[in-house]
Amino acid sequence: MDGSVPASVAPERDWWLRALLVLQSPRAVFAALRDDSDEAAQARQEPLTAIVFLAGVGGVLATSVTRGLFDDPEFDALLLPVWAIVAGAIHGVAAYFVVGALAFVGSSFAGSLGSYRRTRHVLGYAAVPVALSLLVWPVRLALHGGDTFRRGGSDAGLGNAVFEVLLAGFVAWAVVLLAIGIRTVHGWGWPRALAATALPALVPALALARAYGLV
Repeated sequence: MDGSVPASVAPERDWWLRALLVLQSPRAVFAALRDDSDEAAQARQEPLTAIVFLAGVGGVLATSVTRGLFDDPEFDALLLPVWAIVAGAIHGVAAYFVVGALAFVGSSFAGSLGSYRRTRHVLGYAAVPVALSLLVWPVRLALHGGDTFRRGGSDAGLGNAVFEVLLAGFVAWAVVLLAIGIRTVHGWGWPRALAATALPALVPALALARAYGLV
């Protein structure tokens, strides 16, 4: 055996690697997304599914609902991971298709002739920072334990504010990547790319505003 990677496996491996590379060299990753063939789309399905699921869990944990879960006496530490997985999966899939549709509409108004599928894939890879936000939670739980999921617990005040700013930063990072992705895939200038990004960016902006009690 020569140790070579089968041709059918190599493209899938490349897209798994790009899920990490998008944090360092986003333009190279999004340039590869210009290929909207069925073969290329199929090769990136598995990493996209993983990203959407993890970003969904990260997104649902960042909502205001999470802070009051343990205020319900019937909700305990055993139920929490089940809730996070189920709610995260639903949240991720819904965001993938709904925000993807908004990104497609925004791009179409800006003059894009690209497909809804490719727009969703751009959104999926742009969402990697939201998936990465899960790394914050072990630290948060180590510091505050179950009070993380209680209103007015030991994490109230500055401690909670620091983590919320960090989580908001991951979301903002994802929006920036989406703008870079739209710009790179279409070869547009920044004004046109930002105009196309404005509509889908409203969803995380409103979600964060709600989480912070601004709306």
